[in-house]
Amino acid sequence: MSVAAKILVVDDDPYILMSLEFLMKKNGYDVMVARNGNEALELLNQSVPNLVLLDIMMPDVDGYEICKHIKKTEALKNIHVIFMSAKTKDADIKKGYEVGAALYVKKPFSTRELVKNIQEILA
Repeated sequence: MSVAAKILVVDDDPYILMSLEFLMKKNGYDVMVARNGNEALELLNQSVPNLVLLDIMMPDVDGYEICKHIKKTEALKNIHVIFMSAKTKDADIKKGYEVGAALYVKKPFSTRELVKNIQEILA
């Protein structure tokens, strides 16, 4: 059996964090969670996930900054980043892709769709 892909879920909303953690584990992924940007950066220093599910609006370091950090760090640059955000303006979405996102998902989103997208990206 292959090793489960590791996913880092980053969101400052505890309900979203909990439900995504549950959903990812249910789908066989190894899951790490961070409640804010600083926690996410700390976890990225300790372990390299295959994919990061990343909220954009957080109280400390926003998702764009975290994605930039991932893409400019040699050891992390191959991590796939999926933004999940309530920011739905074209400019926000464009910026998400410009900083290196593999996908930009608008909140609220379909969990079934999200799982399908993750499976495709990690395939």
